Amino acid sequence: MRLLLDTGIILWTATGKSNAEAARYINDTDNVLLFSSASIWEVVIKRNLRRADFTVNPVSLYSGLISAGYEELPVFGKHTLLVGTLPPLHKDPFDRLLLAQAMYEGIPLLTSDKMLAQYSSSVIHIPAMK
Repeated sequence: MRLLLDTGIILWTATGKSNAEAARYINDTDNVLLFSSASIWEVVIKRNLRRADFTVNPVSLYSGLISAGYEELPVFGKHTLLVGTLPPLHKDPFDRLLLAQAMYEGIPLLTSDKMLAQYSSSVIHIPAMK
């Protein structure tokens, strides 16, 4: 199965803090793991803002994802247009774009964000680590 990982799941994986449920999807060799170029953009922006939860080096993160065999999903205009049709359940523009990408591409979005799970049955919600 193809899976789009949200930024939080990517950061968990990059820092070795993935929980067992997320690891089950990530380590399943039958799954093709994708990351959005929007996630890299989000890490760059939030790291530059000195957000405590975005301390990963974006260059290292990107090269690590590529080296590990993850596939990059570029942001296309067709994805951004779909964002405008989403109900306003979630205000984070990065999360809304990731959801739109997953919906447009017909692939599940793996996320720990409960709000995103309200949008679509194709969202796979992984509870946040405690």
